[in-house]
Amino acid sequence: MSSSVERVKAALASHGHDGELRRFPDSTRTAADAAAAIGCTVAQIAKSIVLRTGDQPVLVVASGINRVDPAKVAALVGGRVKRADADWVRAVTGFAIGGVSPVGHLTQPLVLIDQDLGALDPIWAAAGAPNEVFRTGFADLVRISGGRVEDIRE
Repeated sequence: MSSSVERVKAALASHGHDGELRRFPDSTRTAADAAAAIGCTVAQIAKSIVLRTGDQPVLVVASGINRVDPAKVAALVGGRVKRADADWVRAVTGFAIGGVSPVGHLTQPLVLIDQDLGALDPIWAAAGAPNEVFRTGFADLVRISGGRVEDIRE
């Protein structure tokens, strides 16, 4: 198990989450790949998108079917945001793109959670590797990530 996956397990445990992870032989890097591997809808995949405002990471956890509106995110964080490149994501979060979890970051991001995830149960999120996920519910996702529930959809 990689150190990033171990970090996610430890973060889940520290929040009282059962931390049961599922590993797949193929990548679950995209929401569609994850949904096919898990056997759920694409909407139930909590995709993690890392943006940045200056040097501050902003993690947007969105339903797999939604596109994130950068203008809404900028208004919510009070400044300009841009997509973070893969090297910056790894350096700041400790995760490779495709495996970014809502918890266990090296640098705690500002977390915004798509309000549309509230209508879904269960929700599946990346667990630190492109082929590792964990199951959770909406209230637990908000609690363990410290996120704010917002309208972030285009």
